[in-house]
Amino acid sequence: MNKKHYEIAIVLHPDLEIDIETPLKKIETIITDKSGTIDKKDNWGKRKLAYRIKGQDWGVFVFFQVSLDPAQVLSISNTLKITDEVIRYLIVNLDNPRRVTPLKDKNKKPAVKADKSEAREVV
Repeated sequence: MNKKHYEIAIVLHPDLEIDIETPLKKIETIITDKSGTIDKKDNWGKRKLAYRIKGQDWGVFVFFQVSLDPAQVLSISNTLKITDEVIRYLIVNLDNPRRVTPLKDKNKKPAVKADKSEAREVV
């Protein structure tokens, strides 16, 4: 089994801030039941969301760095999708970062467009 490294970002329902350990244990169980290992867990706590998600303005952010078989990612994703405590999640492959294209040069002038006076004449 060839395990890869992933980061799982999870936004939990804000009411769970009081007893956060129960939903975290549930998520950890979801990962470990699929033969994954949790390398690091980082709880950012309750934060304001940029926009409403499932009727909520706030969420509890938790990040996991895990090692797991790539074949199990879809299964974990499907399980998190139907988990009531999770209002949003994202799974990112840390071993295969996407190639970032370079930004455009801000000092480069755009190509000169034709003058409007040179527009075609309507007959």
